[in-house]
Parts: sequence; structure tokens; C-alpha cells
Amino acid sequence: MAKRTKIAAIQFEGKIFSGSGEGAKFVSLPWVKKQITKKLGFTPYLGTLNIKLTEDSLNFKELLKKAKAIEISPSEGFCRGKCFEAYFMDELKCAIVMPDVANYPVDIVEVIAPINLRERFHLRDGDAVTVKIIL
Repeated sequence: MAKRTKIAAIQFEGKIFSGSGEGAKFVSLPWVKKQITKKLGFTPYLGTLNIKLTEDSLNFKELLKKAKAIEISPSEGFCRGKCFEAYFMDELKCAIVMPDVANYPVDIVEVIAPINLRERFHLRDGDAVTVKIIL
């Protein structure tokens, strides 16, 4: 009989909001794009989807500190980042990106995907979404 492997996951909820455009600049850097493509298996859309976490979802970042992340190693002058494979709205493979930046807001998550998530899911600022992180 085959041994089953249990896959752990964390689901969080939040609301969409418009960011400053820094995520798009970061994802468009050739060394970032190359690492994401190699390590996550998709070429990222040139932008991130910003999610403000609900109060009930704030604790998931603490859980991720103990989880194995996919590291994005920086070029000189840039910050390190961690990624976790995920599924957006239980449908689309994506990843969350956690930049290693001092004072990065604890209630914000950035999502990268191979497509524009706002267009694909017809999202507007304030819309509620769920993301399931695969550990």
C-alpha cells in the first residue's frame, strides 16, 4: 500500500488594495524574474496583488516564520525575499512574497502569479479574497 503524504496548508483572508507600484518594479528585475521562474515554475506577471489581512488572518505570518520558504537571493543593493507556494481563491497557483525589509507592515501580503489577478478575477479595491499557502 502506498504511503500518503499529508500536505499542510494555511489559508488567510484579506481585502485588495492598490499599492505604490514597488512590487511591479521588483518583479520586473531580470534576476528576480529568473529566480521566480526557476524556483516557482512560472514567469511572474509584472506586478503584485496587494492584500490587507483581516484581523483573524494576522497570525499566519508568525506560523510562516517556522516554515521552509523559497528564497529569492538579492543582487547587491536589494533586499532578500521569501516566497511560499500558494493558491489564489482555490483556483490558481501563485506565491506570496515576503520582502525582508525593516518595518514592512505585518498586515500586508503581496501575491505574484503568472497572470494579472485583478483582470482574471475582476477584482477591485476592497474586494475580499482568500489565499491558501502550501507548506
